[in-house]
Amino acid sequence: MNTFLRLVKVMEVMVMSRSTLYLRVKQGLMTPPVRLSERCSVWPEYEVSAINAAYMAEKTKDEIRELVRRLYQQRTNAASA
Repeated sequence: MNTFLRLVKVMEVMVMSRSTLYLRVKQGLMTPPVRLSERCSVWPEYEVSAINAAYMAEKTKDEIRELVRRLYQQRTNAASA
């Protein structure tokens, strides 16, 4: 079962502010949120966990961007299946 995290929980888990989180999305260092409705966005928990683990393992920005690209590709492939 997929678990989704709301913005406040992602900020807590990633230990960053809202503005930093969205900056990382813009820089390709974090997956973009899934829009459930006009006012509700969430992140898959497994994506947040994988990205957080990469930061804790001191991966380079390029390695994290590649991880984010792969995670986003998996998400879009799953959505189209």
